[in-house]
Amino acid sequence: MYKKRIIVTGGFGFIGSHVIEELLNRGDIEAIANIDNLSIGSNTENVAYDDRLVHFVADIAKEGTVHSIIKSFKPTHILHLAAQSHVDRSITTPMSFVETNVVGTAVLLEGLRQFAPGAKFVHVSTDEVYGHLTSIVDKPFNEDTHLDPRSPYSSSKASSDLIALSYRNTYNLDITVTRCCNNYGERQFDEKFIPTILRSIIAGNKIPVYGQGNNVREWIYVKDHAKAIIEVAFNDYQEWVYNIPGVERLTNLELINVIVGIIEDKFPEYKQEEYIQFVADRPGHDLCYMLETNYNDISSINAQQDFYAAMTKVVEFYVAKLTSGCL
Repeated sequence: MYKKRIIVTGGFGFIGSHVIEELLNRGDIEAIANIDNLSIGSNTENVAYDDRLVHFVADIAKEGTVHSIIKSFKPTHILHLAAQSHVDRSITTPMSFVETNVVGTAVLLEGLRQFAPGAKFVHVSTDEVYGHLTSIVDKPFNEDTHLDPRSPYSSSKASSDLIALSYRNTYNLDITVTRCCNNYGERQFDEKFIPTILRSIIAGNKIPVYGQGNNVREWIYVKDHAKAIIEVAFNDYQEWVYNIPGVERLTNLELINVIVGIIEDKFPEYKQEEYIQFVADRPGHDLCYMLETNYNDISSINAQQDFYAAMTKVVEFYVAKLTSGCL
């Protein structure tokens, strides 16, 4: 069996740590190099020890360091997940998003071109690059939808997508962009919406909800997303861009109601009379994201876990962490 040498960027983060976990469950992995700068959203406890795994604490925008790692490690695959990804922070500190998401991606691509031109490169992106839909009855985004990002975060990701695809076109490198919907799951950073919902409930506080809570998001369990990324990396799929849709589309209020229902069923001691506090809407808040794909290559998309069963596991995980003081 041909053994794979994988560089994962952002492996101490939410999605990256699940990708590493899935990789380590395989028998065809010789070594994994995780490049992570341990900034917001990263946690060394997210990744268990394995003698096939080595960590580099490094900023992906630092060319000399990153190129040295690529040159010495000799990867067969590079899975690029490192990114700044919180829309609210991108509104207040946009330049840091450009530095990490745009410059960092360009540095990695140059490392690929110069030192590992035969490696497969998967650039993990987001549905937010397509902009937003104005109604739940609109046609979902597909791979042919034009890019129309509406925040500094999504525009930095759209920029990095285009740079990645230009390297495929110009240098004939094996590069694929994946665009996924919202992820939920264990180990998500606490600034995100689902950890905020659960932290608020456990603390007996109201859940802050932007506007009227009618914004629609599509959801995928993080372990299913990780499997889809790996499937794209390890199979001879020919398309340049693959969307990775989820299995559930909900308004923010509907999502809260799902989580509240699980809490009241499993943990009735945290039941409240009122759960929600509406707050001023986010500037430029996208109304609706929905994805579909033109292709049937990725079997992981059709094998996703049931949303309500997986969300129950996630709620149980966070309640255990929150009540033990670990979050």
